[in-house]
Order: sequence, then C-alpha cells, then structure tokens
Amino acid sequence: MDQERRYSEMTEHELNQEIASLREKARKAEQLGIVNEFAVLERKTLMAQAYLRNPADYESGGVYGIEGDPGVYFKVDYLNGVFAWGYRLGGNGGEEALPISLLAPDKKK
Repeated sequence: MDQERRYSEMTEHELNQEIASLREKARKAEQLGIVNEFAVLERKTLMAQAYLRNPADYESGGVYGIEGDPGVYFKVDYLNGVFAWGYRLGGNGGEEALPISLLAPDKKK
C-alpha cells in the first residue's frame, strides 16, 4: 500500500513532481466536468507550492497581492509554517490564513 508523505517531508524535486501530477489530474477533472475534484486538486497544488517558498521572504506587517485576485491585498499579521495569517485590505476585517503560495512575491509599497 502506497503511503502518502507530507509535503514538509518531500524534497524540492519530489514537490515539483507532485505539483506536475496534481496539475495533470486537475486538467483531466476539469475536462470531465468534475468541479469538486478539480477544486480539491487545485488547493492541493497551492499547498505543495507553498512548501517551495521560503517563509522568511514574507514579513509580519507586510502587505502582499493575492495571486489570481488582481487589486486585492493581504496584510500579514504573523506566519505559522507556510501559512500567512492576517486579513484582506478592504475586506470584512476577519482574520484568515492563506498559504504563502497565494501571496505575490512583491510586497505592496
């Protein structure tokens, strides 16, 4: 039986292979119109990508764009692993966590 490994235990090469596999599965699910499976695979891809980023590149108090959501910014209160906790500027002010793979690498000035 194949045991799944945690993304945190994988090497960069293994993560890149996993991302490619997830993208291929997501593409097939999208073609078949399986919306729920597609959404799950997209989220798994984002999580795997987060482990390829360095959390030290993100600062508490920093404001970053959100990938795939132009014009929307996220203010980071603190980081916990590969998750940035904070809130969306102009949003309802509720705290949320985003994988750092969703944060644009260039901080808003």
